[in-house]
Amino acid sequence: MTMGEPDGVDMRIIALEEHFLDLDVASASRAEAERLSPGSAAAYAAGRGYSYTPAPDVLLDLGEGRIADMDAHGISMQVLSTLSTQQLPADVAVQLVRKVNDRAAAAVAAHPDRFAAFAALPTALPEAAVDELDRAVGELGFVGSMINGRTGGAFLDEPRFDAVLRRSAELRVPVYLHPGVPPVETSRSNYEGGLDPLVTARLQTSAWGWHVETGTHFLHLVLAGVFDRYPDLQVILGHWGEMVPFYLERIEEALPQRMTRLDRPVGAYFRENVHITPSGMFNQAQLRFCVDTVGVDRIMFSVDYPMLGNDGAQAFLREADLPPLATEKIAHLNAERLLALPS
Repeated sequence: MTMGEPDGVDMRIIALEEHFLDLDVASASRAEAERLSPGSAAAYAAGRGYSYTPAPDVLLDLGEGRIADMDAHGISMQVLSTLSTQQLPADVAVQLVRKVNDRAAAAVAAHPDRFAAFAALPTALPEAAVDELDRAVGELGFVGSMINGRTGGAFLDEPRFDAVLRRSAELRVPVYLHPGVPPVETSRSNYEGGLDPLVTARLQTSAWGWHVETGTHFLHLVLAGVFDRYPDLQVILGHWGEMVPFYLERIEEALPQRMTRLDRPVGAYFRENVHITPSGMFNQAQLRFCVDTVGVDRIMFSVDYPMLGNDGAQAFLREADLPPLATEKIAHLNAERLLALPS
């Protein structure tokens, strides 16, 4: 039984969207972060009593404190990832990304039964990103990559990023497509309009904009033919698929195959090239809808720690109205299969 499991729950739980902060990356990306979202520093300042604002020491910890929290709430393994690397200036991106990946690798080496890792990539320099993906997977043993939104305002379907997607498919490792802040022009037209700066910062990010951006990013990949070129490429989307499952029927009606000229209907790419996770949105109605829409074999587990706490993880799985095998698939079996993790 996993440590900390209450009420006789005996289940391995692998959480896939579990972050840590690197101070050098945060410092180097700060100017771009403030340009994209001037109110975010205040809107996400720790200690203000708002959600998604963990203390810096919790974000920095990759050792005993993090593991103690995992033990207390029955989390067997976290797949670690860092944030903000898509906002790094090109002149420092390669150096800082290598550093942060080495730091994650050291944590995995120290606790191989508790941690795995997604690679950060310096997408400001796509050729270097391919090299770093090769190093992270081949030398460091990482299980995929995490890309946080756009790079310089561009989605990954732009030709300059094609080698990153091709290499991910060749290595058979997924890309976790994580939310990022929208471009300034998008935020100006959609999220400002005289609102309080704190409200704008939240509306353009965690409340709405992050998720619209990420769902749109995925649809760009589909409609640009990325998955026709690389049918083995797998993408992970958090937050119950970043709104896409709830609009799949509408999307397919509005974008029929005779219009898109793709090899498959849009929904087929979602059901065959995507896995989704809750990212701590522990809502049973959303779970049931996604099981019905995309199938239990395409759902994995995530907490979004430490932006959200681990405390609801076991209860969510315990209360799910699913057969035992389906619950086990979401808790750990699907992740073990996709990421080639030991059971």
